[in-house]
Amino acid sequence: MKPLVSVLTPAYNRAAFISEAVESVLNQTYDNIEYIVIDDGSTDDTYSILQEYEDTGRLRLLTHKNRQNRGQSASLNLGLKAATGDYIVILDSDDRLHQHKLQKQVEFLEQNPGIGMVYGQAMAIDEGGKELFPIPPDNHVEPGDPNRLLLDCYMALPGGAMVRKTVFDCVGFFEEEFRASQDHDMVIRLAEAAPFAYVKETAFYYRKHDDAISSHGLERRWRAGFEILNRAAARYPYKRSTLRKRRALLHFRMGQVYWKKGNVGRSAIHILLAGFGDPVRAVNVILGVEKPS
Repeated sequence: MKPLVSVLTPAYNRAAFISEAVESVLNQTYDNIEYIVIDDGSTDDTYSILQEYEDTGRLRLLTHKNRQNRGQSASLNLGLKAATGDYIVILDSDDRLHQHKLQKQVEFLEQNPGIGMVYGQAMAIDEGGKELFPIPPDNHVEPGDPNRLLLDCYMALPGGAMVRKTVFDCVGFFEEEFRASQDHDMVIRLAEAAPFAYVKETAFYYRKHDDAISSHGLERRWRAGFEILNRAAARYPYKRSTLRKRRALLHFRMGQVYWKKGNVGRSAIHILLAGFGDPVRAVNVILGVEKPS
């Protein structure tokens, strides 16, 4: 029998895109799928659209008690507790899977039992679905080193990856304390727990929105980044250079946030800390040789 794949989609106020996401799962060339969608207290038509799909028996719709809005991590944890598949795939509610994603990644993991997680490329698309560029770029090579993943955060767990359920069982649930960067936290925990691999094929379509994240949202993301880094350092034997360079990058990002807020003093402190932490990269960024991840 084919392995069962559990696909999880957390959804909140995505009425414009949720049907496209759902159809991309239901129309996979791989057919042994358990599809679980978790509505996170949507206030638009998302919930009613999902109810219509549930009525057809093609997906299972979950909600929090009293249809509360509890955030993506809590929604994914609800889905993980309900999942019974051999493999786990997470799809954001505004993205869509490539038609062959599940089939190709199941085949890879079945042929490579020592690999705990495999991921592929994303094709960035605009709000209308026009293809823009691949992520990561075509010249990307996966070294299989958690140090690299912690430092540059280049893997998309939602959409791009397929993970053995046994690896999720090993690392535990998403951190509900984080309301930002929880995907990065989870993907590095998964990479620490089991070998991971890259297959250069489009796995999903990542929708880029015009609405930029607010300064408050960015500040929350990078503050969470410091906590994720501290936890990673306590949990796994990362190289000291990796930890130093990642911390420098986070200081750089915080410097950008405070600069946009007009707080020049705090911005300067973070930029200086970034420069001291990773002087080579700082010079390359200043000269335009490198764009920070």
